[in-house]
Amino acid sequence: KGNCYDNAVVESFFHSLKTELVFQRIFLTRTEAKNCIFEYIEIFYNRQRRHSTLNYLTPSEFENTRLKLVA
Repeated sequence: KGNCYDNAVVESFFHSLKTELVFQRIFLTRTEAKNCIFEYIEIFYNRQRRHSTLNYLTPSEFENTRLKLVA
């Protein structure tokens, strides 16, 4: 039987995607939508967006902080 927390991370991601991108614009073609969503995920969400689980740092800021602690 499923656990109520099984999809929490994915649901949180899709909420962010819809709120920050999809509901903010009208896509004229499927290709435009695919390109914008790809760019959102690969460039903004994964690299520039501040994440609460990373103490509100961007992934690169978090990585740099951790590398300084290890060095």
